[in-house]
Amino acid sequence: MNDVPQFDPQAILESLDRHGVRYVLIGGIAAALHGSPHVTFDVDISPERSRPNLTALAAALEDLDARVRVEQHPAGIAFDHSAEMLERVEILNLVTRFGALDLTFVPSGTRGYDDLKRSAEPVDVGGLLVPVASLDDVIRSKEAAGREKDRAVLPSLRRLQRKLAEPGGDERPGAPANDLEAPEQTD
Repeated sequence: MNDVPQFDPQAILESLDRHGVRYVLIGGIAAALHGSPHVTFDVDISPERSRPNLTALAAALEDLDARVRVEQHPAGIAFDHSAEMLERVEILNLVTRFGALDLTFVPSGTRGYDDLKRSAEPVDVGGLLVPVASLDDVIRSKEAAGREKDRAVLPSLRRLQRKLAEPGGDERPGAPANDLEAPEQTD
């Protein structure tokens, strides 16, 4: 991996699915699947923490050639993909052969996978049934994180939340129907 890879979120999700990883899709792509117009260039997930799932996640990370994302090293830095190592981390920002993948075991404002799974919505993404965090949970997490980039998108997410709560408001024109289309990256 010498260059920054082309972002292909579908390929990342397919690898997670192929290895049987249990997770909830969170962050910008989850918001986009609910209809948010904001563009994101990473896949954010909250994985389930059991040893069998961490073993499956480790295999998926190996398959994806995952490396720790470091600004000074665009190709990332090699790390131990083992379940034992994954047990010891809370957050991993990774680069894979298909783009950025962020693992957050306990996203801000949540109690992690079990909390998010309760209200996650299964969404067909290119033939994969992906557990997507509810828009309420995406908003809750972005509010709690309080980062500038999160605060910037909260007004439009709240408007979307209100619109979806209206009668007949469950149409999500901004969301891809059955595919995650990776926006073209510009330099």
